Amino acid sequence: MQRETLTYRADGLAMKSELFYVPAEGRRTGVLVFPEAYGLNTHVLTKAEQLASMGYVALACDLHGEARVIEDLGTAVGMLGPLYADPSKTRARASGAMGALLSRVEVDSARVAAIGYCFGGTMSLELARSGADIKAVVGFHSGLATKAPKTDARVIKGRILVCIGADDPFISPEERATFEKEMRDAGADWQLHLYGNTVHSFTNQTASRANRPNAVRYDAKADQRSWQSMQNLFAEALA
Repeated sequence: MQRETLTYRADGLAMKSELFYVPAEGRRTGVLVFPEAYGLNTHVLTKAEQLASMGYVALACDLHGEARVIEDLGTAVGMLGPLYADPSKTRARASGAMGALLSRVEVDSARVAAIGYCFGGTMSLELARSGADIKAVVGFHSGLATKAPKTDARVIKGRILVCIGADDPFISPEERATFEKEMRDAGADWQLHLYGNTVHSFTNQTASRANRPNAVRYDAKADQRSWQSMQNLFAEALA
């Protein structure tokens, strides 16, 4: 397994993302892996390494610049305020990461996917809404709302999958319904998977550190099911 730090600038920040791949002949699918609000922590690094072991070239993407990790959930969420308010900033950070990934000779530019967790899922969706040439987008416990013009979704090129805990207090049924309407109006190829008895951060085995079990909690079954759903989508979209 190879691991390299990729440095680039995005949204005025010096970004340091981590690239994982197994050396092999030929160009392969590249996958952007956007993190939760905490930033470039062990959770997202582990997911990127797991994708690399499956044959992908995976980039665990910096969120806050300089590879910063914000351990406190409240502080981390507070830092996202400007990004929620202005989707162009979110898209700039996402597209910067995509440019860094596409610069690699190992990556087939015609086969790129983006996945993300929590706000990272929002980043993946905003990248798709920007018209980026990505074939598959997956959001895990992902925020679905956007302040960008609704017509932006019409430029979506890739297939969309979002995996949400049915009891996630941060993603209301109303937000899900608005997202569904957005995708329908856009004529997008989309899926929304709901997991019963499941709240936020169900893919993160360290979610208990937030000390909010009724809102933020790991769920092994939902983690496994959503990962399998991602693989199914990749098999369809990235063959």
